[in-house]
Amino acid sequence: MSWPPAPRPGAGRPEREYEKVAALKKGQNASATSKPWRSLALILIAIVALTGGMFASGHTTPRLGIDLAGGTSITLAAVPEAGQESAINKTNMDTAVSIMERRVNGLGVSEAEVQTQGTRNIIVNIPKGTNSKQAREQVGTTAKLYFRPVIATELAGGGAAPTPSATGDGSEQDSGKDKATDKATEKATDGSSPSASATTQGRAVTDALKADETPSAAPSGTAEDGASPSASATGGTSGDADGKLQAQYAALDCTKESVRAKAGDGSKSSDSTVACGQNSQGQWQKYILGPAAVDGTDVDEAKAVLNTQTGAGWVVTMDFTDKGAKKFADVTGRLAQNQSPQNQFAIVLDNEVVSDPYVSQALTGGNAEISGNFNQQSAQELANMLSYGALPLTFREDSVTTVTAALGGEQLKAGLIAGAIGLALVVLYLLFYYRGLSFIAILSLLVSAALTYVIMSLLGPTIGFALNLPAVCGAIVAIGITADSFIVFFERVRDEIREGRTLRPSVERAWPRARRTILVSDFVSFLAAAVLFVVTVGKVQGFAFTLGLTTVLDVVVVFLFTKPLLTLMARRKFFASGHKWSGLDPKALGAKPPLRRTRRPSAPAQTKEA
Repeated sequence: MSWPPAPRPGAGRPEREYEKVAALKKGQNASATSKPWRSLALILIAIVALTGGMFASGHTTPRLGIDLAGGTSITLAAVPEAGQESAINKTNMDTAVSIMERRVNGLGVSEAEVQTQGTRNIIVNIPKGTNSKQAREQVGTTAKLYFRPVIATELAGGGAAPTPSATGDGSEQDSGKDKATDKATEKATDGSSPSASATTQGRAVTDALKADETPSAAPSGTAEDGASPSASATGGTSGDADGKLQAQYAALDCTKESVRAKAGDGSKSSDSTVACGQNSQGQWQKYILGPAAVDGTDVDEAKAVLNTQTGAGWVVTMDFTDKGAKKFADVTGRLAQNQSPQNQFAIVLDNEVVSDPYVSQALTGGNAEISGNFNQQSAQELANMLSYGALPLTFREDSVTTVTAALGGEQLKAGLIAGAIGLALVVLYLLFYYRGLSFIAILSLLVSAALTYVIMSLLGPTIGFALNLPAVCGAIVAIGITADSFIVFFERVRDEIREGRTLRPSVERAWPRARRTILVSDFVSFLAAAVLFVVTVGKVQGFAFTLGLTTVLDVVVVFLFTKPLLTLMARRKFFASGHKWSGLDPKALGAKPPLRRTRRPSAPAQTKEA
C-alpha cells in the first residue's frame, strides 16, 4: 500500500502568499513593509521642523562665501627672523590667527574668516562692505604688545571703576580679582576698595600726568586683572597735551565697537594714550595710559600653568629677557609706591587692554605670575597674547583677491545654471528609461534638495558654513550620487521581475541587496569627502563638506522616503499590473514565465503485506 507524499509547505498557494511566508520564515521585518507610512511621516516631520527653524531664525537663504557674495581674500605668509626658522609652528600660527581675528572684529566686520593654510600661510576672507585697504593694513602688521602704567580708569558707562585700596598693614587687597606676583616671593594679598569720585579722579589724572617725565614700567608685584588700572606717571606731557588727552578720555565710549577700534590710533609707544578693555566681570572700561614701560619683545616666555602648590589654580607666568627684567623691576618699584588706582599697569595688545593687574612691591626676579580669576581657557588666551608680542614672526602679503558682488553674482548664476542643466538631464534620463518609476525618483530628488537647502541655511548662523563656488560644485556632483542610489534599487526590483516574480515580493526581495550596495557606495563617497575635508583648507573644504552632507542625506532619503514610497506604489494597480508605462512591464523586461510550484515526484508504489 502506498502513502501519498506530505504536501510541501506553500504548495498550491498563489506565489504572492508563498513569498510572504518565505519572507516571514527568514525573519524579515514585515512591519516596515506593511506600514511604510511611518517612515514617510517621520521624514515629513523632519522637513517641517527644519523649515520652521529656518524661518524662525530669520536665515532663509544659505550664507554665501567671498567668491559668491563679493569681498576680499588676503593670503599672508609667515616670515621668521634670521636664525628663528623654528618659530613657524602650529602654536605660533594659531596665536597669530587669534590676534588677526581680534583685529578684523575690531573693524566691525561680520562673518569674516581667518584660518591657516598649510604650515606658514594665513588666509583672511573679508566680505563686501569692508574697507579692504584698512583691512589689509590691520591684518598684515605684527601685533604690538606693551606694558603701560595706568593713570586713570572708569567704567565705560560712567563712574569710576572699583580699584584696590590699601589696608592697615599696607598690603593691597582686592577680592575676586587676579593678581600678579614674583614667582619667588608671592607675597601679595587681595581686597577691594571704594571707587574714587569723578572730582578726585580728575585731580589724580592731572597730577599723574605731571608727576614724572620718565616712562614707567609694568608692575610685577601683586596684580589684579579686572581692577581699574592706573599708572604712576607719564613722560613729557605738556599742559595742552594733558587737556587734549583728558578730553579724549571724557569723550571715549568703549561700549561702541567702532569707537574701541579707533581708541589710541596715532599714538606712539612713547606717548600717553587712551584705551579700552574689559574687566573680569565683562564690563567695558576706559583708560588713560602712560608711555610704554616694557615692550612685548621683552617677554621671553609666557605660559598658562595650573598652580597646585599654593591653590591659586590657573595662573599665567612670565619670564623676561635680561633687558626686560631690569625695565620690569624699575617700573614695579615705582608703581608699588603709588596708591590706587595708580599702582596698576595695563597689558595692551593693539591698543586694547587685555589685562590690568596692580602691584604692591617691586619684582626683581626677572619673572612674574598673574593669578586669580582664571580658568584654563582664559589663562591660555592671556599667555598666547603675551607670547605673540615676542614672536620672531612677521607676515608678508602674498596675494590679495578682490571679488565684486557683481562678479560673485555671475559665478553663482553660472553655478545654478550648471546645476539646473545637470538636474534636467538626470530627470530626462529617468523619464525615458524608467517611465512611471521616474515619478518616485523625481520626488526623492526634490525631498533631498529641500533638506539640503534648509540644512545649509541653518548651518550658516550655527557653525559659520558659507556656500562658495566649490560647495555649489559639490552639490551638483551629489545629484548624480543620489540618482545612482535610486537606479541601484530600481534595477534590483526589475531583476526580480525578470525572474518571474510579481511586484510586491520583488520590492521586498530586492531591498536587502540594494541596501547593501547603496550603503557601501555612499560610505566610499563619504570617506573620500571626509579625507578631502581633513587634508585640505580653504575653498576646497566647501566642496568636501557639501559632498559629505549630501551623501548622508542620500542615505536618509533612500531609507525613509524612496523605499517606503515604492512599497506604497507597488500596491497600486498601475504598477502592480505591470502597465507598459510603469517601467515595470514584465514583457518589456523579458521576464520568464511566472514561477510555479509543482508536487514532488511520487514515490514508487509500495505494497503492504497483510
